[in-house]
Amino acid sequence: MTDVLDAGAVVVGSPTLNNGLFPTISDVLTYMKGLKPQNKLAAAFGSYGWSGEAVKLINQEFEAMKMTLVDDGLKIQYVPTKEHLAACREYGRKIGKALME
Repeated sequence: MTDVLDAGAVVVGSPTLNNGLFPTISDVLTYMKGLKPQNKLAAAFGSYGWSGEAVKLINQEFEAMKMTLVDDGLKIQYVPTKEHLAACREYGRKIGKALME
């Protein structure tokens, strides 16, 4: 968690599980919120089968921590295709660019 506090950006991903976050990701976000990180960019990504709430839930946690969202997040349904993987790489570039600004 000390690396998170030293970082300029926090990027968190989770699959949607039973309309929610993967339990360990939820635990990490709860712990992070208690530390009150300051002046952080934040980005969320996730995979889903049919509902896809994880990215929205991660963003809600980031907003509660007063982090600045890079955008609405990246969601990929089912197993990523080559196009999805290209979108993931582009998302990483977008986060890096926001961090450099």
